Amino acid sequence: MYIKSMKTITSIFILVLLIVFYLPAEESAEFNPDLKYAQVEFVKAVQSSNGSWTFYVTVRHNDEGWNHYANLWEVVDPESGEVFAERVLAHPHETEQPFVRSQSRIIFLEGQRSVEVRAKCQLHGYDGKSVLVDLETEEGEDYKVISR
Repeated sequence: MYIKSMKTITSIFILVLLIVFYLPAEESAEFNPDLKYAQVEFVKAVQSSNGSWTFYVTVRHNDEGWNHYANLWEVVDPESGEVFAERVLAHPHETEQPFVRSQSRIIFLEGQRSVEVRAKCQLHGYDGKSVLVDLETEEGEDYKVISR
């Protein structure tokens, strides 16, 4: 009886290991939609003739004054997290929601195919919606790319 129980436990353990390590992980698109977190609603990326980019980013957040507002957005590498550009938002936008701000002269390494645009609330961090932009695709969900 003891050997049969051990075989069952071992079989269950192996099954759990297979599930954990060999099934493909789903990418998490989870974010907190609460407007106390800064949400990126839309991104327009425009490439200049010199190869640099300008990003126009639409952000929504329930800014409540100087102690609680969306204070920046960033363009980052979705794999490494390397920050390519940062647009500091110098004041609250309590009466202008959503709002659009741009950043020019953004340079990517050759072969950069996609970027993530995320916004930050000075109080709650980066847990709001970000947008993954495929720089080789003209249009996608929540973004538009105009390249040379």
